[in-house]
This record gives sequence, C-alpha cells and structure tokens, in this order.
Amino acid sequence: MSESARPDKGSVAINAEECKGCGLCVVSCALGVLRQSDSLNRYGYHPAEYAGHGCNGCGLCFYACPEPGAITVYKRAAVPRTAEPELVAA
Repeated sequence: MSESARPDKGSVAINAEECKGCGLCVVSCALGVLRQSDSLNRYGYHPAEYAGHGCNGCGLCFYACPEPGAITVYKRAAVPRTAEPELVAA
C-alpha cells in the first residue's frame, strides 16, 4: 500500500467561533496540516482550519490551544490484527 493510499490516523475539528486566531496550534502542528483561515469569524479573528487530510491524531494542537473547546482531535481506532493462520499438516 502506498503512503498516499493510507487512511489518516486522526483528524481535527476546529470550532471557528471559539478560535481566537492566535496561531499556536498552527505552529505546534509538526505535520503542517493546520493553517490560518482567510475568512473571519464573528469576532473578527482568522481562525485556524484543518487541511482535511494528513493528521496523525497526536494532539499537539489541542494542548497548545489556550481556548477551551476550540479544537477537538479524533484518533482513528486501531484495527485489530487478524489471528495468525493455522498451520495444517500436509
């Protein structure tokens, strides 16, 4: 499976109305999947926005954010490995 065909390990939901546009989450994202929006929220801030793919669910943006409720990080559940195939005598 190629690297681009792999599903993301996580995703980020940003509440644009809670975001104050400080940019701490954008700077803390090691993968660079967050950016400042070009649009303004109702308070006149440029909120952060998620690129839509590439998140690994690490949560660094969540911990860097000073605004409670602005960022929610979702981590995809691990898929259990199938049982080892049984060896059958020939």
